[in-house]
Amino acid sequence: MASAQARCDEVLEQLRSLGDPKNVEGMARYGIRVTKALGVSAPNLRALAKEIGRDHALAAQLWRTRIHDARCLAALIDDPAQVTVQQMERWAKDFDSWAVCDCACGCLFDKTPFFWDKAIEWTERPDEYVKRAGFVLMATLAVHDKKTPDERFKSFLPRIVHHATDERNFVKKAVNWALRQIGKRSQYLNEAAVTTARQIRSIDSRSARWIASDALRELTRDEVRRRIKR
Repeated sequence: MASAQARCDEVLEQLRSLGDPKNVEGMARYGIRVTKALGVSAPNLRALAKEIGRDHALAAQLWRTRIHDARCLAALIDDPAQVTVQQMERWAKDFDSWAVCDCACGCLFDKTPFFWDKAIEWTERPDEYVKRAGFVLMATLAVHDKKTPDERFKSFLPRIVHHATDERNFVKKAVNWALRQIGKRSQYLNEAAVTTARQIRSIDSRSARWIASDALRELTRDEVRRRIKR
């Protein structure tokens, strides 16, 4: 059996063969400005992850390369059952783009036993991408966690209000995303999220006004409310 490092080198060769410099240029236009990227498309990453399957050791090796595409692949193939709090903290400190942050949170971290605590803890961190991660976890949990009662999601709303004045682009967009996803979870949470958005709209902050206006535009649409009722 090949060593973990040999397997990592093999996968890196696959990633390089799938890379496209034009995609790297496109990433920059979407705010993904990283020092090491190959330009592998999302469909190709997902296909490669499916081919590899779950592999915790390989994920750790890929993450250490600091290559953007390898880190996204690491999040896709890691085993949530083997992820520790320490690993989550290490990876969070390494976040250097919204794309890696969102992939780690939405494909891996929200399937661990620690997601609720981190969703709260990380929103208080000063680093832009770690703080974003807290709100991304709230958003992805609202979609993926089908068992938790609505009241627990409602408990996120005061935190969303508190941080709605953060003007940093990737934080405010995550705050908005969390508010919208919570508001689309159920009729009860839709009403609570709309009330919260109106509260945020009254805050004297450009970021807060944008968050509220964008959320209200979606959460009050007839087709959204009909879908929630169904």
